[in-house]
Amino acid sequence: QVQLAESGGGLVQPGGSLRLSCAASGSIFSVNTMGWYRQAPGKQRELVATIISSNRDNADSVKGRFTISRDNAKNTVYLQMNSLKPEDTAVYYCYAHIRVTMFRSQDYWGQGTQVTVSS
Repeated sequence: QVQLAESGGGLVQPGGSLRLSCAASGSIFSVNTMGWYRQAPGKQRELVATIISSNRDNADSVKGRFTISRDNAKNTVYLQMNSLKPEDTAVYYCYAHIRVTMFRSQDYWGQGTQVTVSS
């Protein structure tokens, strides 16, 4: 059994910063891609950023403002969010593609953490 535990969401004013964390735990052989998605009310879930090894990919809407990083020793991924805008308001979901045995891998999702940007 594998779990992804997120933390760090909350309410912040426009222009402010937040840091999200997501730790994978359980029966893990190796962790491949990790990332963050978000879903605003009435909208589809969208990619925010992913990281595999040292290769990062960010959505155009967050480039220059959000930075994804990971600590492989801790199976943890972070999302540093700066210069937050009201349109960043959403539930943010952690994602990981995890190899649970040498021959089997699958996708896992966190429970989601609310980020609200408002004055």
